[in-house]
Amino acid sequence: MRDIVDGLIGWRGRGERFALATVVRTWSSAPRPPGAAMAVSAAGEVLGSISGGCVEGETYEMAQRAIESGRPTLARFGVSDEDAFATGLTCGGIIEVFVEPVGDQQLAVLDQTLDAIKAGRPTVVATVTAGPAVGQHLTMDESGLTSSTVGPEAVDILLPRMATMLDRTATEMVHMGQLPGPLTSTSVFLQSFAPPPRMIVFGAIDFAAAVADIGKFLGYHVTVCDARPVFATPARFPGVDRLVVDWPHRYLSSEKVDEDTVLCVLTHDPKFDIPLLKVALETPARYVGVMGSRRAHADRLEALRSEGVPEWQLERLRSPIGLDLGARTPEETAVSIAAEIIAAARGATGAPLREREGAIHR
Repeated sequence: MRDIVDGLIGWRGRGERFALATVVRTWSSAPRPPGAAMAVSAAGEVLGSISGGCVEGETYEMAQRAIESGRPTLARFGVSDEDAFATGLTCGGIIEVFVEPVGDQQLAVLDQTLDAIKAGRPTVVATVTAGPAVGQHLTMDESGLTSSTVGPEAVDILLPRMATMLDRTATEMVHMGQLPGPLTSTSVFLQSFAPPPRMIVFGAIDFAAAVADIGKFLGYHVTVCDARPVFATPARFPGVDRLVVDWPHRYLSSEKVDEDTVLCVLTHDPKFDIPLLKVALETPARYVGVMGSRRAHADRLEALRSEGVPEWQLERLRSPIGLDLGARTPEETAVSIAAEIIAAARGATGAPLREREGAIHR
């Protein structure tokens, strides 16, 4: 839902009536993961996507019916080989979609969730998708339970699971078949919204501006850092979340870097690069990419070795940065870098899909 937050806030400001469709379970080669969301207003506007086009038409109709009736719906879309072009998934996957009208009861939960996502506060939302309490919600943040329309038995079961999701963006489907009584047939979809991962770009050059733009497009909280105030200006980097004028290594030493952080070193200057990389390689950042030619990379490795950086840390360097796309312009180079970041995060090769076998979606 994060990708349609701004649109939903706009609808709320205009008082639009709408329904929200969310992918809650997937099997096989589903095109979108659990948590993908699509909203449909009473006026017929659409935000987001749940399948890349396969079942949006039917989901649109379901959403319109949900707005009129005020009742949520759980639907499963799949496809068989002999029915590949009927309403369903031509990729052969199966998805379950929960469509709920956003009425007075849901608005309080939605507004709370939208505020938390915009502010970067961790929050988890539990939605009952099947059972006697279908359409009910439970929410929590770092302070604990923030709202609930479900019974105490469900709260006792769900809160511990939700607490484990606060520090990451994740989804989970919980089935309460282990309980006696009315909760036996209850299914609950849990979705957490952690703060977006960070991308820190070092070097306020044209390539950095393009990388920062694509980082924002991919959902990162983007910081650009450069020691030269003449280059690190808001006019050159209007869309970044934070612009820092400081020596790169000093700034990075003062920052909390986690396993989701991406570091792109584009300074292309040894007096910046070497001190910065010594710090960067000691962090748990999942990606450390450095711009430069192969000769520059070889010189950089020797300089880092002379500074005592061990080989196992040097092996983490993605340099020359990016995938081999034949990029020339800053924008093309940004695509190359973004492609490598995505491949590294997914454990993928970056090779053309036509040269691979097996499922496309891992």
